[in-house]
Amino acid sequence: MPMENFLIPTLASALLLGFYDVCKKRAVQNNPIAPTLFWSNLCGSLFFIVIMLISGHLASASQCTLPQYGFIFGKALLVGASWACVYYAMRELPISIAAPVRASSPLWVFIGSLIFYREIPGVVQAAAMLLIFGGYLIFALSGKLENIDFKRHKGIHALLLGTLLGSAAALYDKYLLNTVQIPPKTVQFYFALNLILILGANCIFCSFRKNKSQLKFKMHWSVAATGILLIAADFCYFYAVSLPDIHISVISLVRRSNCIVSFALGAFIFREKHLSKKIIAMVLILLGVALLALIK
Repeated sequence: MPMENFLIPTLASALLLGFYDVCKKRAVQNNPIAPTLFWSNLCGSLFFIVIMLISGHLASASQCTLPQYGFIFGKALLVGASWACVYYAMRELPISIAAPVRASSPLWVFIGSLIFYREIPGVVQAAAMLLIFGGYLIFALSGKLENIDFKRHKGIHALLLGTLLGSAAALYDKYLLNTVQIPPKTVQFYFALNLILILGANCIFCSFRKNKSQLKFKMHWSVAATGILLIAADFCYFYAVSLPDIHISVISLVRRSNCIVSFALGAFIFREKHLSKKIIAMVLILLGVALLALIK
């Protein structure tokens, strides 16, 4: 597998995702989840459409058959559910816990690739998985220092569910871009439009359930920045996944190194505590990620 072909766009996606995580944390602070999701995605989608229009690629990106549209709509449903869980968790949890737990997504992608693509782990792969699990065990212990019970905290439950749904979406991405071979720009274009419909409908539904104790949405620059950064990160990611002979487990692992940026910036900006143990956990996770990436 030609590592140089996918490594640069995947690392670019990881860097953009790190800034995305920090903006997302700021966007959901004192904001309701549904309208924050909708407006951030709308801003990102409009940005993508403008870029495609300026570059002259909008017409080609919009070409799509009905079966292809159905496949992409399924991805939008999966990702929309994942985001709803993750945005809630980001509001309820310190980013120095939330971002690295989200970085466990490649492990679940790796397990999924074993099931669907029959990739059997070797001794080094198994050791890498143990390192990653060890890192999350330390995060669980550090979470207790902040009165976060990993077994009972709703934010943790939502984060884990969102991570599993996101992992399923990553496996589905390889099917869309590599097996069905839908062009990356087409996937991103209709994925963004479908998310506007799905998240808009969810936003309207949530408004009918509004009560006095519910937060009032306030537009902030970080809401728009969240959507734009995600569009940019996904553009790099979809290109990498569309390349021939790629391993989705490796791309997912490298991409989730975004937790380094999220951890460093988030800890500084949001003044979070108990960082020494979290740094140890981060090192274990990154060692596991590095091992899994290097042995492919």
